[in-house]
Amino acid sequence: MEYKVIPFVATAKQQNISSSIIAQQLESVIKDQSQLGWKYLRLESVSTYIQPVEGCFGIGQQKPGYMTSYQVAVFTKETNEISSTINH
Repeated sequence: MEYKVIPFVATAKQQNISSSIIAQQLESVIKDQSQLGWKYLRLESVSTYIQPVEGCFGIGQQKPGYMTSYQVAVFTKETNEISSTINH
């Protein structure tokens, strides 16, 4: 089994934000990957800590650290390996 994880960043304008626009964007990613042989599994959120930026000569902090999260779409496909359970 192979897996592929790609970032998913939905975009919308303030004037026309709706869940259907976001859904269409995800659907487009799924269709694009399925044409390449990948099967959609799920959308995941990955959180990470961004390290602070130190000041000059390590004195103080110019920018504090913070947490952020990213959305990633997870896909899978079968490998082309020959099964070891072939009947003789």
